[in-house]
Amino acid sequence: MPYQVALNFEDGVTRVINVEEDELVTDAAFRQKINLPMDCRDGVCGTCKCKAETGSYELEFYMEEAMTEDEAAEGFVLPCQMTVESDCVLSIPVSSEMCKTGAQTMSGVIQAIDALSDTSFNLTVALDKAVGFLPGQYVNILVPGTQMHRSYSFSSKPNSDTATFLIRNLAGGVMSRFLAAGVTAEPVTLTGPMGAFYLRPAERQQLWLAGGTGLAPFLSMLEQLAEQGTDQAITLYYAVTKAADLVELERVETLAATIGTVTVITIVANAGEGHARSGFVTDYITADELNGGDVDVYLCGPPPMVEAVRGHFKTLGTEPANFYFEKFAPTEPQADAA
Repeated sequence: MPYQVALNFEDGVTRVINVEEDELVTDAAFRQKINLPMDCRDGVCGTCKCKAETGSYELEFYMEEAMTEDEAAEGFVLPCQMTVESDCVLSIPVSSEMCKTGAQTMSGVIQAIDALSDTSFNLTVALDKAVGFLPGQYVNILVPGTQMHRSYSFSSKPNSDTATFLIRNLAGGVMSRFLAAGVTAEPVTLTGPMGAFYLRPAERQQLWLAGGTGLAPFLSMLEQLAEQGTDQAITLYYAVTKAADLVELERVETLAATIGTVTVITIVANAGEGHARSGFVTDYITADELNGGDVDVYLCGPPPMVEAVRGHFKTLGTEPANFYFEKFAPTEPQADAA
């Protein structure tokens, strides 16, 4: 069974390729019409050098002039001398266009449109074939009947022939108007996957912060961890404006129970609704949850939420080991939501 290697290019495009056992990564990429940078193919020039973000692999011969021992210890690799022993993620320091590729175009049919609340929809797309992506990434969807694209994070697990998206209902929004009409069995085109907001290997305590439909990428991450498992403690804050906006909560709690190390905390900004926690995430994140800085923080929400959390970390006097975030601006003509 081939391994999957995600190639993350510097322009934000991700291409997932299949790499057979004992097959060199550059050979696998070329077989799938992706020309990774290289001059020698012999581990001599270092032209193809990139960073392995995750995964297990073996490196064959290479010269010190191509890659030093210190670089190899830091996770740098030469794909022309690299065979993989697990799924991997590689950061490629050039644009996808330079490698004569680009974002993948996928086709599918709208299977279902569900109004989860007055402010959100769930869109289900039956894809023509299963799509690989990193949980947390997004695609651009061509709104049927228009020439306009909108960007949405997958809320479904990778490598499935069914994709779901949690989409904010915006008054006057192009996608929102289409979804409100409830038209299914409509062909749809998606371009991607893309984005640097994705789940890394959980090597320390996790703090996840979702604002509104920013829950979408975390649903994909939870789906992945429900299959793979993790020993790390994960605290997920799910913050919304109104209690009715707490959509997909049953799914979140079911996945959290399956994983076994996830604590889910909900917050409603409107204090008049009697929710157990009202206000904002910054009212509740404590220094203890930052674990002395030994924590990975993931945040998907509107720009003010990102900036408020950054400021809160400074107030607490603790910076996390890693802070990954995805901002979304719910206005036209930009992406409706994450």
